Amino acid sequence: MTSSKDIADQGMDTGTSTGATTRLNGAPVSSEQHSITTGPQGGVSVHDVHLIEKLTHFNRERIPERVVHAKGGGAFGELTITEDVSKYTKAGLFQPGTVTPMLARFSTVAGEQGSPDGWRDVRGFALKFYTDEGNYDIVGNNTPVFFIRDGIKFPDFIHSQKRLPDTGLRDANMQWDFWTSSPESAHQVTYLMGDRGIPKTWRNMDGFGSHTYQWINEAGERFWVKYHFKTRQGWDFLTDAEAAELVGQDTDHSRKDLFEAIERGDFPTWDVKVQIMPFDDAAGYRWNPFDLTKTWSQKDYPLIPVGHFTLNENPRNFFAQIEQAAFAPSNLVEGIGFSPDKMLLARAFSYADAHRYRLGVNSDQIPVNRPVSQVNSFSQDGAATHRFADPKLPVHGSNAAGRGAQESADHGDLGLWAAEGEEPFRGAYLQHPEDDDFIQPGILVREVLDDAARDRLAGNIAGAMDGVSPEVEERVYQYWTNVDEWLGAEVRKRFTANKEA
Repeated sequence: MTSSKDIADQGMDTGTSTGATTRLNGAPVSSEQHSITTGPQGGVSVHDVHLIEKLTHFNRERIPERVVHAKGGGAFGELTITEDVSKYTKAGLFQPGTVTPMLARFSTVAGEQGSPDGWRDVRGFALKFYTDEGNYDIVGNNTPVFFIRDGIKFPDFIHSQKRLPDTGLRDANMQWDFWTSSPESAHQVTYLMGDRGIPKTWRNMDGFGSHTYQWINEAGERFWVKYHFKTRQGWDFLTDAEAAELVGQDTDHSRKDLFEAIERGDFPTWDVKVQIMPFDDAAGYRWNPFDLTKTWSQKDYPLIPVGHFTLNENPRNFFAQIEQAAFAPSNLVEGIGFSPDKMLLARAFSYADAHRYRLGVNSDQIPVNRPVSQVNSFSQDGAATHRFADPKLPVHGSNAAGRGAQESADHGDLGLWAAEGEEPFRGAYLQHPEDDDFIQPGILVREVLDDAARDRLAGNIAGAMDGVSPEVEERVYQYWTNVDEWLGAEVRKRFTANKEA
């Protein structure tokens, strides 16, 4: 059985750490201290191949950072299934008793590579499972919802959270302008401005698949599913003041905390749970169940235990195994499919395409991304081709040798569903009885948060408004009043006091 250690060791060449230095072609190097010059005072020689090779490689050590989720860290581990959910899915990794090696990467969203771990931001929660049926990726966050429900708005949203083109600075007015112009953001912004906005460490936060996926069982029955990952380390957070103090001391505290915990044998664990919705329930549910800005009530669809995952192996090389790790919602396995979630369907394209740009068209051949299952593909060539098929095999799908697709009930359909109409459609989701953008964040404020959490929420919002224009300021007040009347009034009171102080 492939273990987390096997995955962590994959791609490591132990021979490069011992013996005399060589060039990249394997030939020995004469010196690491002195370049070749024309005499003691002469010019440096271009034919000092080792010098040229060393400097040119150094200039190319970095690859483009991720446009989003640039700052992060991660570790390898194992998913263990302790319960029987086979009546919902035939996916091999979710069968009882199965142990699957995996990689987890945690991150912030808006910050660059060098940004601090302590910024108020949503945290990425990406998981890669190396199954016998292919790699399966869940690319989620530490919140169950997101800011937008349609992928066409994603570049605009990210631009608003990044930096202004003239000053190169992040800008509160730009952020609040986007949020208040996009009412569907209210649920996520409530989470962001609340305690989940700054987890104490990555080990102290829950994770969510966030999207609605489809599970398919052996009988071909289909179910809608949402993933929940509950930390066993205890859920904890930092206040703005605590985070500011910590950032001044250590900008990498979460990355450091995860690495050191695993090094000392304190392996972090998350319980894996799911919400299951019968396929036909979706049409009549009170909220559109495919809308990424909405949650499913756990009173309607309780959490069902599945198993747990534990991170027990640190990366051997951060760049090779974390920076080059590529997670994509398009990496599905048999028994799991998509849903009509517009954000999920957009991400199924955009994530894999981002990897083709950032890492190259053969990013799947990089050891950390390489499946442990056999790969038989007609894709070939391109930059950085490391693996290639037997040259005696056919190179196209229509061939006399019979090399091609398997006949299977759901291979490749990725989870089908009945579409509403056949004509091209541009518009919002089909509205369900309670599909209002402010109902769920209002429930979160009034029924989930306690008095202390509500107080921190109002203070965090007012603190995050510094620099907004008068017009945007008024929109912010209306935005939060729509969520909850008390909260809107409280934000106005506190921000006004901040301005007058």
